[in-house]
Amino acid sequence: MSHKQQKPFKSLNIAVHTVSDTRTEETDTSGQALVERLKQAGHKLADKKITKDDIFHIRAVVSDWIYRDDVSVVLITGGTGFTVRDNTPQAVEPLLMKMVPGFGELFRAISYQEIGTSTVQSRALAGISNGTLIVCMPGSPNACKTAWDKILHEQLDASHRPCNFVEHLHNAQQNEVNSSCQSRD
Repeated sequence: MSHKQQKPFKSLNIAVHTVSDTRTEETDTSGQALVERLKQAGHKLADKKITKDDIFHIRAVVSDWIYRDDVSVVLITGGTGFTVRDNTPQAVEPLLMKMVPGFGELFRAISYQEIGTSTVQSRALAGISNGTLIVCMPGSPNACKTAWDKILHEQLDASHRPCNFVEHLHNAQQNEVNSSCQSRD
């Protein structure tokens, strides 16, 4: 007989990366929306960077955060469209050990209700590498709010049932396994 215990909320260290050739700290409304929401939810901002939309600049920042013990989640906004300067998916995908296809699928399904068929032009994606969740979302503030409010807020909360990402992250819930998300024997 399995006894499911309600797990308490656990504050996570989250890094925010804005990918843009034009944004500055003063004009980074998407990154700021994510910072505000993660703090309101009780998480900590581990780091925040803005880099130009270049595969190797993006990869360098994300690789550093994946390696660090004090970062459990990386939120990336920008560079997920189809223009020549949209390079986030190409930069991040090779770094991911496990893809989370459900994030992009769910994000586009939710976004369809907000922006219609334009959502097909989003290459939002997520994955896990070295115990760090990496989430790539479009660069608009509304897209960031949608991703946080309708997906990430619950999935980054250890008390969310039947499962969440917290138990899969290093320095978050070490040695704990949520049996309800493993197999349904």
